[in-house]
Amino acid sequence: MPGPVVALAGGVGAARFLRGVAAAVPPGEVVAIVNTGDDHPFYGVHVSPDLDIVLYTLAGRIHPERGYGLAGDSFAVVDALGALGHETWFRLGDRDFATCLHRTLRLRAGERLAAVTDGIRRAFGVETHVLPMSEDPCPTFVTLDGGRRVHFEEYLARDGAPDDVRGVDLSAARAARPAPGVLEAIAKARALLVCPSNPVVSIGPILAVPGIREALAAARAPVVAISPIIAGAPVKGPADRLLRGIGVEVSARGVAGLYRDIARGFVLDERDAALAPDIEALGVRTAVLDTLMRDTATSIRLAEAALGLAASLE
Repeated sequence: MPGPVVALAGGVGAARFLRGVAAAVPPGEVVAIVNTGDDHPFYGVHVSPDLDIVLYTLAGRIHPERGYGLAGDSFAVVDALGALGHETWFRLGDRDFATCLHRTLRLRAGERLAAVTDGIRRAFGVETHVLPMSEDPCPTFVTLDGGRRVHFEEYLARDGAPDDVRGVDLSAARAARPAPGVLEAIAKARALLVCPSNPVVSIGPILAVPGIREALAAARAPVVAISPIIAGAPVKGPADRLLRGIGVEVSARGVAGLYRDIARGFVLDERDAALAPDIEALGVRTAVLDTLMRDTATSIRLAEAALGLAASLE
């Protein structure tokens, strides 16, 4: 088999894009390297939000409206904990809780996160290979006005993603090691894709892990990134607030600038076509099309466009 298609991923946009990639090429030839900066203990279990969003989506079991959690899940455990006086702002469904409890028990038994993730992947019947970016703790923290520092999940799910972002702390990721298989997948890849994920807290932590950004820059395969910003706004989530918080323009051009040292190609939405010349001036070839993933068919078209751009750069 030729080298795999390797994608850096985190969040709902990445999962929907990966669904298209796994339809455009044989899913067993796809490797997703997934952000673990969102990982956090809730209710005594190890929750890996981005890993589970990717796995549930590729298994066809994601909640279709929310884009996270399992379709048809119930919340009896969380509701019972709330009745006992616990904070329940992180709404973990019952079957989702079972996945996280399984992960926790395996980790406590000495199994490593990459192996546990692969076991969950196989149990859900997912052919795409899914790797955590690291097996080390890599919590992402957001700094707000007054120096208040909160874990990203607290910022997002508890506090509702306020505007007063003053910085993002990726120091834990910078002190971590890539998970087994991550650098090897990048080196063997026939195409490298940066999913349309939040560039600050989904892709940023992956690139902060020592060795990953360097491996991408040195890879034989071209790197193509897809903009998560359309017409000056994210499709979903607080990327605009976080980009402003680190002093980056909220635009496809701003995102392209973050990736200019690794990406040779960049896919942006047709509503941002006027920005293509500025992005190409960075030395990055562009492709312009409708990038809003309304359904699986549009996810496939976007994946095919990204892979086509990658092929043209070889």
